[in-house]
Amino acid sequence: MIDDVVLGHATVPDGVELRLVQHGTNFTILLEDNELMSTRANASEEALAVMTCEKIADRRAPQLLIGGYGMGFTLRAALAALAGEASVVVAEIVPEILTWARGPMQEITDGCLDDPRVHVVGEDVALLIDSAWEAYDAILLDVDNGPEGLTRQLNDGLYSVPGLQRAMLALRPRGILAIWSAFPEPAFTQRLRDVGFEVTETQVRARANNKGFRHVIWFAHKP
Repeated sequence: MIDDVVLGHATVPDGVELRLVQHGTNFTILLEDNELMSTRANASEEALAVMTCEKIADRRAPQLLIGGYGMGFTLRAALAALAGEASVVVAEIVPEILTWARGPMQEITDGCLDDPRVHVVGEDVALLIDSAWEAYDAILLDVDNGPEGLTRQLNDGLYSVPGLQRAMLALRPRGILAIWSAFPEPAFTQRLRDVGFEVTETQVRARANNKGFRHVIWFAHKP
């Protein structure tokens, strides 16, 4: 029997404590006893990137902003789907997440943080959104388990009407705000529409074999 091994602890600024746990060849990041992300179930995080990139495939040199590196599944899927002229900014406020990516999870990371198209910023993704004006073709958010501040209460602002309005301003015309969630939230779908987005809500499976929990991705298109 293989025991779990705790490889590290980290604290989200103004938020919760995280633990990196290894079980055999698999890794999990836990919030207390709750699984935030795992190498066993990553298909929906990859779908967040793949489906977004498909929607902006006609753009010559797309600029993407990814909120939260996590285990890098979204970033790696985006890089595989994007051409060489693309640029991806990754906002990650927990330095230990990046240390783990370059340390015990180095094989999984597969050099994606060193890709010349990638620029990693140790800032709150909300600050990057607030300071931008028609800068991004797509903004991908996977910083909580849904449209509410789980890892830190301040993240509530991302999903509020003012936060969504700022995301709208940060996007280029016909840009996409893509948000990953572990669960549906009809009130949030309506909030996106109230702000002026054209919204598509898609369900995807957590595992690549079309099994596991059903997760939700909102694709909010700027007119």
